[in-house]
Amino acid sequence: MKRAKSTGAAANGHNVRSATPTDKIIGERIRTRRLEKHISQSELGDMLGVSFQQVQKYEKGVNRVGSSRLMELAKALDIEVSYFLDERKRPPAERPVAAFMATREGIQMAEAMLAINNHEVRQGLIDLARKLAAAGE
Repeated sequence: MKRAKSTGAAANGHNVRSATPTDKIIGERIRTRRLEKHISQSELGDMLGVSFQQVQKYEKGVNRVGSSRLMELAKALDIEVSYFLDERKRPPAERPVAAFMATREGIQMAEAMLAINNHEVRQGLIDLARKLAAAGE
């Protein structure tokens, strides 16, 4: 008796249980949202009932995130599940600015800039940053 041809992860060269490039994208989005919400990996782990190491593995795309866990993550991070799955959003690794904004430093920089109401002061900081970058600082 012939077996039906598989069209799942195993057919695409991925072990059914191992992480895929999509898991890495979802992990990057988990990390970005967690940092936006100023939640530590330990705090998120407590919300989900898992260790901070498990959160770390999700964020790095090492471990797959099941659908029920993804729903729990969306609730804990106060976001729609679609945020993690929207294919129209390219992963931060493909966009240097987005990759920087996904870091704690990037979020802190953006928040500090948003707290400055004076446009000229903000522009002055941007000019300063560009000069420092050009000087190799």
